[in-house]
Amino acid sequence: MNITSAMNQKLNEALLPLAQGVRTRRDATLPNVPNKIHAVIGMRRAGKTTYLRQLQAALRATLPPEQALYLSFDDERVADADALQLGALVEEHYRRYPELRGKRTVHWFLDEIQLVPGWERFVRRLVDTENVTVVVSGSSSKMLSREVHTSLRGRGMETVIAPFGFREFLRHRGAEPSTDPRTWSLAQRSKIEKHFADYLVVGGFPEVQGLAAPLRMELLQGYVDTVLFRDVVERYGLTQVSALRWVVRHCLRNPAGSFSVHRLFTDLRAQGHNIGKEAVTAMIAHLEDAFLIAAVPIATDSERQKNSNPRKVYPADPGLIHAFDVSARANTGHALETAVYNELSRRRASVAYVKTAEGYEVDFLAHHAGKQRELIQVCTDMGEAETDEREWRALQQARKVYPRVPALVLTQNHDAMEQQANKGTRIAAAYEWMLSEAQSV
Repeated sequence: MNITSAMNQKLNEALLPLAQGVRTRRDATLPNVPNKIHAVIGMRRAGKTTYLRQLQAALRATLPPEQALYLSFDDERVADADALQLGALVEEHYRRYPELRGKRTVHWFLDEIQLVPGWERFVRRLVDTENVTVVVSGSSSKMLSREVHTSLRGRGMETVIAPFGFREFLRHRGAEPSTDPRTWSLAQRSKIEKHFADYLVVGGFPEVQGLAAPLRMELLQGYVDTVLFRDVVERYGLTQVSALRWVVRHCLRNPAGSFSVHRLFTDLRAQGHNIGKEAVTAMIAHLEDAFLIAAVPIATDSERQKNSNPRKVYPADPGLIHAFDVSARANTGHALETAVYNELSRRRASVAYVKTAEGYEVDFLAHHAGKQRELIQVCTDMGEAETDEREWRALQQARKVYPRVPALVLTQNHDAMEQQANKGTRIAAAYEWMLSEAQSV
């Protein structure tokens, strides 16, 4: 039985009764590619361990328990295990169940595998010599996206677990809609819009759901501190911790804002930090590798222009914006744009922003995997004449550069839907777009 086909088919049914609490079903799926090692990666506390447990539960709905095994190396009983002992563990399993060897697929879920020295060689050998599928996961400090391929020598396939998307957020609250938005009553739509407003504030980290605002912000700040120290400072031996903290605060307090390494370098020097420009570049790369932020480049085919133009920074989750905002502003527009970017990332779209020759900006040029490109403008307050004129003009100028690329305006609420006529551009409420079945992961 192939893990991806069996699990993706049975996951909904097996986990339907567990739609509340920490067992909220995730929409991520493992790629259906044979003879690959599946690496589940993502930012800390996004739910990787729970996802592995869900995969195991889905398989155990149709298989005996000895064919779907979960092992966490964060458990003190196996804290000192090495690759040789892992090999002995596999042999012992087949001694107990000899009828499985060579005849039945055994599915191994190995969590916090990075704590085992030499785990990469063990996993490659296991996949090469036995009838198994292997899913590994661990802290992002040891299992960064770019290192999975290096460690597994091309044998690894990534599945990124991010904080809840909006559909998962609703599912966690027991409010996931079962009908098409076009059939919703006014009361149903109002409830969804209320949940969406909450999502833009609370965000999607599983553990913060239902917490009071002070405790939620404290927990999110703790997540960021852990990423900063465990995934950046400890891993790379950084000594300029105060400069790194400044960069992190700047990125999280200026979501959807433009930044350049040169400007960050200048600001850091002005604040008394003795740091080089190369070190600032490295800090941004480390924060991206740890899944804390994403830096979106300008849309161009020229690598030189990409490197010389500012990038736009997006936090991993809209909840982080409010956890680090000291301005007491609503920040709804930035949270909405961040949520849209993260949804595009969840759909595996390649994303850039557009800057026209006239100086107008379109938030996203999204290239969907295997699909056409799409211009996307995010706006919270459609209906105001000045805002409408600015957003439409930006799209009109961008469509001169990308004449065959469809355009989409995403708004926070349903109020602006009547304006979509005569502009040649589709308008949708962002929550409807996020819930659209055709584009869900």
